[in-house]
Amino acid sequence: MPEEDSKIDHYVLEYRRTNFEGPPRAKEDQPWMVVEGIKGTEYTLSGLRFDMKFMNFRVRACNKAVAGEFSEPWLSPAFTFRLDASTCHQNLRVEELSVEWDGTGGKLQDVKAREKDGKGRTASPANSPAR
Repeated sequence: MPEEDSKIDHYVLEYRRTNFEGPPRAKEDQPWMVVEGIKGTEYTLSGLRFDMKFMNFRVRACNKAVAGEFSEPWLSPAFTFRLDASTCHQNLRVEELSVEWDGTGGKLQDVKAREKDGKGRTASPANSPAR
C-alpha cells in the first residue's frame, strides 16, 4: 500500500484466464487483458467469463511520468459453482456439469407427490429456494 505522500497517480491491472496452475507461462493461449487508470487500491472486475480453471493477475503503480515494474503474478482459482437439482425449476434437468430444459416438466410428478404429502413448496417468497 502506498503511503499518503506517495507520488503514485494510478495503477494498471492485467489479468488473463489459464488452465495452468503455477506461474504464467512464456507463451499463453490467452492474452493479458488491461485495466488502466485505477485510482484506488481496490478494484472490482466485472463481466468475467470463467471458462478456464484459473485467473492470473499482476499490477503496477504509475506516476504521471513513468510506470513501475509489474508485481509478481498471482494465481487465483476461477469462480466455480454447482446447480442443485432439488431446488431448480421443475423443467430443468440438472446433471453434474450440464443443464437441459425438459419441456415435459420432468420433475412435475415428483413435485406433485411432495405437495400431496405436505412436503411441497409454499407460496411464500420467504421460502423460495431462489432467495
